[in-house]
Amino acid sequence: MDYLLKNKNNIITITTLAIPVIIENILQTLLGTVDTYFAGQINDNAIAAIGVTNLIINVFIVFFTAISLGTSAVVARNFGKGEMDKVKEATTQSIFLGIIISLVVGVINILFYEPILKICGATNEILDFTIPYYLVVAVPIIFLCLSLILSSCLRSTKDTKTPMIASVFANVLNIILNILFIKVNMGIIGLALATTISRCMNVVILLIKLRMCNINIKINKEVIKGGKDTLKAIIKIGAPAGMEKLIMRLGQLVYNSMIISIGVSAYVAHNIAGNIESYTYIPALGFGVATATLVGISLGEGDSEKSKEIVYLADIITTVCMVVIGILLFIFAPQIVKIFTSTVEVQIMVVNVLRLIALFQCFIAITQIFTSALQGAGDTKFPMYATLIGIWGVRVGIGYFLGVIMNFGLFGVWIAYAIDITVRAFLLIIRFNHGKWKSIAI
Repeated sequence: MDYLLKNKNNIITITTLAIPVIIENILQTLLGTVDTYFAGQINDNAIAAIGVTNLIINVFIVFFTAISLGTSAVVARNFGKGEMDKVKEATTQSIFLGIIISLVVGVINILFYEPILKICGATNEILDFTIPYYLVVAVPIIFLCLSLILSSCLRSTKDTKTPMIASVFANVLNIILNILFIKVNMGIIGLALATTISRCMNVVILLIKLRMCNINIKINKEVIKGGKDTLKAIIKIGAPAGMEKLIMRLGQLVYNSMIISIGVSAYVAHNIAGNIESYTYIPALGFGVATATLVGISLGEGDSEKSKEIVYLADIITTVCMVVIGILLFIFAPQIVKIFTSTVEVQIMVVNVLRLIALFQCFIAITQIFTSALQGAGDTKFPMYATLIGIWGVRVGIGYFLGVIMNFGLFGVWIAYAIDITVRAFLLIIRFNHGKWKSIAI
């Protein structure tokens, strides 16, 4: 208790930064639920169309996340040093890189939309719905890209409120436009337009805030040439982080295929459990963003001990939150599951899985906080290697052994997931305590 009282100011700072991110993540999670609800008012094929499109966009997000994580580390470090010219330079370079990549992705989506959709599971039955939705949402993907990058820039200067406000506005606008476009019988195209317009307005709000902070974005030949070193730093830090996400996405595809092979009921139970668990992750994600930001700023100030103190404090706070969530999840799992399915067989599987993962919430907290801490310091390679081991060696390898070979089914697969989280937690703590992150130059 004395330790927490002694660090009262740091706890307030961490929590103040984390809460807006937590609210923003809750809204983003609810947005997916809202979109599915409105798609259901059209028909089931519309729901499938959104599902396939989001699956593909999640792959593209890997590249945008790489830029945003690289940007976050560079901006936070320079903000800590008080070098606002470098902050502006990093912001400009990241936006330039994001525009280039998202335009390339947009052109690919225009030229190859049909083979991309078919490869990702869109059957002829749902193509009539998927194609128009995909074109309206995935071609102007530049708005999603800029939204991620600009939010990272602002969060790295301790402004987590503006991205939250922009997200609130975008979500409310999306709901209003969904209702309006469905009433005028625009169907699936209406839902797609609502999503794209909302993302566009999100970007406008973020750009206005940057301008208010005197971070004016000017992209020309001189600016791009003058910031080559900054661009290299963003790519150097962001590339491993992007690879980590790609490793995770590909592993999840194999992981899901393995569960499908166990049976349809197991796959349904897995999806329900995954959806419920995604809400439990939200506090860890929020405190992770706060941790990465404060670590980067403290290192910029030349105070690595403060960075270390912040990480341990953030881990304590997050672990307490996650353990409380775990206890509630363990107790109320049967009641929660009944909201999603009335099939007894599926209910039993989901309850068993949720109660298992409820016991490992503290390791989820550790994994998220220490990953964020290392990434905030610019050490993005080690989390990538840890994810490679965890996803492919443990989650897929041991999951297949327990779930399929040993015939433990879905429960066996989730045991492997729990082992993965635990192994990665210990690896990340060891890496952090080694202290190499303190000397990484940006």
